[in-house]
Amino acid sequence: MVTVSGPHKPMAPFTLPPKAVVYVMDAYCGWCWGFSERMGEFEAANRHRVAFTAISGGLFVGERAVSIARYPHIPEANARISRLTGAVFGEGYQSLLKNGSLVMDSLDAAAGLAALRAQDPGRAVQWAHELQAAFYGRGESLSEPATIVAIAKANRLDDGLVRRQLADGSAKAQARADFDLAHGTLGANSYPTLLFVDGDKVHPLPATGSGLLALNEKLDALLA
Repeated sequence: MVTVSGPHKPMAPFTLPPKAVVYVMDAYCGWCWGFSERMGEFEAANRHRVAFTAISGGLFVGERAVSIARYPHIPEANARISRLTGAVFGEGYQSLLKNGSLVMDSLDAAAGLAALRAQDPGRAVQWAHELQAAFYGRGESLSEPATIVAIAKANRLDDGLVRRQLADGSAKAQARADFDLAHGTLGANSYPTLLFVDGDKVHPLPATGSGLLALNEKLDALLA
């Protein structure tokens, strides 16, 4: 059942909190999947004292948005990610990888994040994880609105609004704004990138391969 909501309102532009840990990621980035569990631990340990958010960087856009078979290095990269991080690539994803026809389009994935985040920005890191779990765990396309709508429904968001924002272009417009924010304002060009933003000051935080203790110690120093 699709939720019936009131009059459709344009998606409010996303703005960074004045002081926040910012997770710049891409839902089709294997290294972000490898970092996802640690990112969740880091947020859980610190969300009582600083805001956390997630924005999309745009890894597979334009000419790079092609079928997964066009990236033959991916299986080897996945094996390395698993060895180094313990990340599990699910059976659904492995079947998708073997088939090779799915097109990884990061604009669609970022639109999904934007639509979920617009309703509950405080859970932005969770939405990033759930999108990746849909892809890397269950082998679902993030270009299919049904994938995003299912996440919204499971988390009691207004799934009808999510569906409309994916269809009317407002979610994609915010996705492009995310890309501009990531590359322009924040200077992030690889993923995952983890930053502490305090007004107009941007401080890098350790990401892939970092332990929770190292992350907490760096954040402690910046909040002191």
